[in-house]
Amino acid sequence: MEKTRILLCEDDENLGMLLREYLQAKGYNVTLAPDGEAGYQLFSSEKFDLCILDVMMPKKDGFTLAQDIRKVNGVIPIVFLTAKSLKEDVLEGFRIGADDYITKPFSMEEMLLRIEAIMRRISGKKSKSGSEFQLGTMVFDAQKQTLTSEKGITKLTTKECELLSLLVQNGNSILERNYALKTIWVEDNYFNARSMDVYITKLRKLLKDDPNVEIINIHGKGYKLIIPE
Repeated sequence: MEKTRILLCEDDENLGMLLREYLQAKGYNVTLAPDGEAGYQLFSSEKFDLCILDVMMPKKDGFTLAQDIRKVNGVIPIVFLTAKSLKEDVLEGFRIGADDYITKPFSMEEMLLRIEAIMRRISGKKSKSGSEFQLGTMVFDAQKQTLTSEKGITKLTTKECELLSLLVQNGNSILERNYALKTIWVEDNYFNARSMDVYITKLRKLLKDDPNVEIINIHGKGYKLIIPE
């Protein structure tokens, strides 16, 4: 079985080496970059399954690097590392599209558990292209923002694409409302919650082409995208 490939961008040399050695000992293939620019060069030239980015880095900070990565690959999981614990930084990370956010100091075991959780969510959902997902008889391309069915190709709005991406990454599992709101709308409030309900309704209509694919409500928790195995 091919090892999961991780791009680790950390300017603290000691911490970077410790993380790399620990994760490699746990069976991951880890490439370490000392700054954001080096991280982007590596991302552009090699293939990775997950990115771990320190927020405060020289030459290119973690947020800027994540935005550059998202332009190339809209679905690759991104985890931010930061010494800050300000709410604004956390929200900024989720706005950019973070899958998780870890505040220093943290334990190696915590890091490992979070990585394992992310990889479980996306395992088996991606095609070889890394941006296409098979939804029954339909194909969702997150990078092109399209949903292809027997009736043709539908171009999705950015919000529709972001929400469907989260649902797919949590396919057949619960996508918590609070997490989705913070990830896409930045803040969990009444107006954003109503907005998300509207987009859920739009996605349900688009997914009707395959009766085996549906979005169901999980009372008090969120939504679940049912995808045929």
